[in-house]
Amino acid sequence: MRVLITGGAGFLGSHLCDRFLTEGHTVIAMDNLITGSTDNIAHLAGHERFTFIKHDVTNYIFIDGPLDAILHFASPASPIDYLELPIQTLKVGALGTHKALGLARDKQARFLLASTSEVYGDPQVHPQPESYYGYVNPIGPRGVYDEAKRFAEAMTMAYHRYHGVDTRIVRIFNTFGPKMRLRDGRVVPNFIAQALRGEVLTIYGDGSQTRSFQYVSDLVEGVYRLLFSNEVEPVNIGNPGEFTIKEFAEIVNELTQNSVGMVYKDLRTKDDPQVRQPDISKARQVLGWAPNVSLREGLKLTIPWFREELQRRGEL
Repeated sequence: MRVLITGGAGFLGSHLCDRFLTEGHTVIAMDNLITGSTDNIAHLAGHERFTFIKHDVTNYIFIDGPLDAILHFASPASPIDYLELPIQTLKVGALGTHKALGLARDKQARFLLASTSEVYGDPQVHPQPESYYGYVNPIGPRGVYDEAKRFAEAMTMAYHRYHGVDTRIVRIFNTFGPKMRLRDGRVVPNFIAQALRGEVLTIYGDGSQTRSFQYVSDLVEGVYRLLFSNEVEPVNIGNPGEFTIKEFAEIVNELTQNSVGMVYKDLRTKDDPQVRQPDISKARQVLGWAPNVSLREGLKLTIPWFREELQRRGEL
């Protein structure tokens, strides 16, 4: 297959580039590098089946030749990003999705949208199944991301129903692993970087809010299976292991042998989800997928990468 991955220089996009190349496909990565980095794909430079195009997908997308699949992963994805880049976040979810779907229609390519568990907002149903419509504040600070992805899902289904585009939607739950940005503002890089520096871990809120963390290889496997499935409607891909933020901080401190402890600060944004846990019944049934890597195993694979990256930057 010849595959376009938007956001291909980002954390998830770069891992997907690796997977598709490993499987023998030809990959075109597209990214405007607003939050992505060519460091993530530098090892692919010169690969005969890999091409990188610097481009903002909110503008018209031109790709010469055929395409078999488009994976739309372009978007700021952390609270710091979408609070600093609210308009860009809305535009890539709306205009970027529209442009990518138009390209899929023109090329008769299969289209896979990277959606998010954030479409569930601060959920009143727990765990969250795909049938739950969510509890989102459209005018809150997080709304720029939540509603961009909800709109992207609606646009994707509209192109499927009215234009016959072959579409897939993955709802991604918290994912971590190598190539995460050190300062993307999310809890995994925050805690790991602080712990490796021997600093106090900063918890926003009282630490009782829960998250479910999946290792990046599990996410990539789920996305790959979904693309080659026949499932049109959204599918949750996440690890149902649920941890409080305080529990997660304790595990990070343990694995990094950081004994300094934790400090609590006010939540940075209102509408911060109090709970998050995927119901993956559909993924198990439709894709035969379930996560293989536990939180501890994933962290043991991720922490050394963060240590090397901090040393490379002279921060350790």
